[in-house]
This record gives sequence, C-alpha cells and structure tokens, in this order.
Amino acid sequence: MSHLRDLLLETLLGTKHVDKAALIKLQEGSVCVASPGFSLMPSDVETLVNGYAKNPVRTRREGLRFKEKDYKCVRADDCSLYAKNENTGVIVVKTHRYLLVTTYTEGMYPSVCVEATEKLGEYLRKEGK
Repeated sequence: MSHLRDLLLETLLGTKHVDKAALIKLQEGSVCVASPGFSLMPSDVETLVNGYAKNPVRTRREGLRFKEKDYKCVRADDCSLYAKNENTGVIVVKTHRYLLVTTYTEGMYPSVCVEATEKLGEYLRKEGK
C-alpha cells in the first residue's frame, strides 16, 4: 500500500491543485489509502460505491451528497464523476479495483485536479488495478 500512498501524494497532491485524495476498494467498499487528513465516513464511501459506481446516470441527474455537502454533477459516466459545490469539487475515477477520489478547494484549478486524477486512474487501469 505504500506504493499507492506514494502515488497519491506525489502525482496528485504534488500538483498543488488536489487538496485531498483516497482510494476506495470497490469490492470491499472500504478506504485502502488516503492522504493525510482525509477521512471518509462510511456513508460517503457507500454513496460513491453503491450510488455513483453502480448508477452514474442517476447521479448525473440528481447530484451527489458527499462530506455533508450537496454537489451538482458536471459529468457522470461509467469511468468518471465530476461534481462541484461553489468553489470546491470532487472528482472520482473508476478503475478495475478502485474508486480514486480527489477534492479541490477554492484557489485551485479544477482542470488540473481533473487531469491529474484521470492520468492516475488511467495508469491504474493499465496496471490492472
């Protein structure tokens, strides 16, 4: 897991446009690694695993409740979810085994957060993870 943690810290938080990041195991519905200070409640994990991952169309239509905030869905398909709430947002990328979850805050560029998250997701898919 230290390899995955290093990937989160270096490739995502290293951009300075990702505030927090975590990997959720799809099968178990549990967080396997997260950046310092990023704690996901079981309800957040359940929302992402059972809500978005299994029904992206519904999430796109209804939005997302994450970390006690309502987010407007900007994109939701079989691979990715982008949602925003004022000047903050959450990006979720689905791989074979994981949901890669990142957040950005005010002052960060959402496009950089999206690009970094999508690139790491693509790498994990290529690695079969």
